[in-house]
Amino acid sequence: MPEKLAIDGGPKSVDDSMVKSWPPHDERDRKAVMDVFDSDIFHGNAAPHALAMQEKWQEYCGCKYALVTNSGTSALHMAVAAAGVLPGDEVITSAFSFWASAAAILHHCAIPTFVDIDPVYYTMDPAKIEAAITPRTTAILPVHIHGMPANLGPILEIAKKHNLKVIHDACQAHGATFNGQRLGGIEFTTGFSTNRSKNLSSGEGGIFTTDDDDAYEHARRMREFGEVVPPSGQQREYNAFGLGWNYRPHEFVNAFMVSQFERLPENNAKRQELARYLTAELAQIPGVEGPAEPPWGEPVYFTYVVEFKPDQVGLDCTAGEMKAACVKALAAEGIGMGQWQTRPIPGQDVLVQKQGFGRGVPWVLNPDVDYDYRGEDYPLTIEFIAAHSYLRAVYPPNDVELMQRYVAGFRKVMDNTDRVMELAQQA
Repeated sequence: MPEKLAIDGGPKSVDDSMVKSWPPHDERDRKAVMDVFDSDIFHGNAAPHALAMQEKWQEYCGCKYALVTNSGTSALHMAVAAAGVLPGDEVITSAFSFWASAAAILHHCAIPTFVDIDPVYYTMDPAKIEAAITPRTTAILPVHIHGMPANLGPILEIAKKHNLKVIHDACQAHGATFNGQRLGGIEFTTGFSTNRSKNLSSGEGGIFTTDDDDAYEHARRMREFGEVVPPSGQQREYNAFGLGWNYRPHEFVNAFMVSQFERLPENNAKRQELARYLTAELAQIPGVEGPAEPPWGEPVYFTYVVEFKPDQVGLDCTAGEMKAACVKALAAEGIGMGQWQTRPIPGQDVLVQKQGFGRGVPWVLNPDVDYDYRGEDYPLTIEFIAAHSYLRAVYPPNDVELMQRYVAGFRKVMDNTDRVMELAQQA
């Protein structure tokens, strides 16, 4: 007889005290931050920890230039601008991502256009890109979502064929590789986030990378008011050479980032170990499935993605209905799941209603084009969102023991799917 569900009065599979938060931190991090007070250097793009982090990231990614920033969105905006995208230009990106992927394009008065995803690896489908190219297209922006590297081979070929730049959104993919090369060292520009939740965490922040001299100079000026700011001790001209922003980071953030960076390889390896264990175990449980690993690269599992498959357990319902019911039952078991994507990006109000900078900007820059954003035009993204949810705490300092409890909880819920659906209908 199947074990009684926690939602039905049975014992929980996971005690809340077992689940540890991210990022793991210790005295090394505290010392790094406190050392900033001792240095009396609290800000500035030439501050010691800013320069140290940039040098470390250049070496890690295999890129020529890196610039620390105050957020992943600002790093991505710099990546768009430094790639030479101009107001009114179109940039093709994925319909499945966090909103910032498109926001960075709009921030530069350019116009995002979208393609649907590969349903297995949930990154942009290269086969759909060429149909989206117009005379106004200047760049392609693949998103390495959830730590999953996009299939860059055909994307880079298409970009070369049509003379387009490739801008990488690697905000969730620190250390992920394509054909053995780490993201951040692959053409043309890249933006990373170091928000608290990311594989490399500094609380808040970001990193821009490129190999191109001109792109670096553009991003460097853009990061600090459009100026060329010299090292400390040299006279600042206070002359803006172009439109810029205040995207520089704080030195306390830089210090925390440098300290956390030393454990990035170890932490990524642990994420991969936990994720691969889960995927192998879930493969033995009808009704759920973990993510696949692509032949072209290595993911770093920023998020562990679970698919719900009603056909495997004989349920006559949609994947979305099964997911909604099972997520409640899993929560009662102490297994937290969540989702921050509820619709394709082109189905969000800011695009559907063209709520840009007011007066229709940037879309009015191309008055002969009718930009009609509709979420329903991206059915594979819709299907993916409906069928998938994200499992919390698949990262260190959590360990295999917690993953074993997760597996036991999934097995209990999948063994009781009829009762799970009955309880959901009663609610």
